[in-house]
Amino acid sequence: MTPLTLVSHALCPYVQRAAIVLAEKGVSFERRWVELDRKPDWFLAISPLGKTPVLLAGDVPVFESAVICEYLEDTLAPALHPAEPLRRAVERGWMEYGSAVLNTIWSFYTAPDEAALEGRRAALRAQFEQVEAALDHGGPWFAGPRFGLVDAVFGPVFRYFDVFESLGEPNLFEGLPHVQRWRGALASRPSVRGAVLPDYAERLTLFLRKRGSALSRRIEVTSPT
Repeated sequence: MTPLTLVSHALCPYVQRAAIVLAEKGVSFERRWVELDRKPDWFLAISPLGKTPVLLAGDVPVFESAVICEYLEDTLAPALHPAEPLRRAVERGWMEYGSAVLNTIWSFYTAPDEAALEGRRAALRAQFEQVEAALDHGGPWFAGPRFGLVDAVFGPVFRYFDVFESLGEPNLFEGLPHVQRWRGALASRPSVRGAVLPDYAERLTLFLRKRGSALSRRIEVTSPT
């Protein structure tokens, strides 16, 4: 089998989704860590966009998380996409929706003032209300009993909120029982738990403190140390 190396940044949610898929496939792989504020030449040579993740399949780099996940789905069992083409297309759409949620999370933690922060919180709530409607089934996963690629995308999404709440932010998911159940199931999934370093929460907290945003200022007020 071609050896696999996942080039990773410690906080990147797109890296996490690739790591989750690799773990769900039960394949051995190495992690190679990079700091994106000090990109080494070897990394720039394999990542045309200068972003993580990059999957090295032997010495061949595959970049962009969606492409990496599809490559792994094409080459490794078990299948995480449904076999039926229409259902597969629907789930690919929800993977893209998960990326849109990540963009809103970025705009939330970089919001420059309280008004912008609350506006982006409302936008996140609206996005998760749409997710709630899509989850109106028995669970525990997005597609019911089958863990799939949509779950791999949303595991890193919910991890942000674990940290936000630990820093005093209110629970965004009150009144969304399907979302809350899905969040809990993902938090306990070994592949999701193992996709980050043990000190992920501390690293993310430090990162958020340094943003100079409205959320950064809230963190300093609620947890000055």
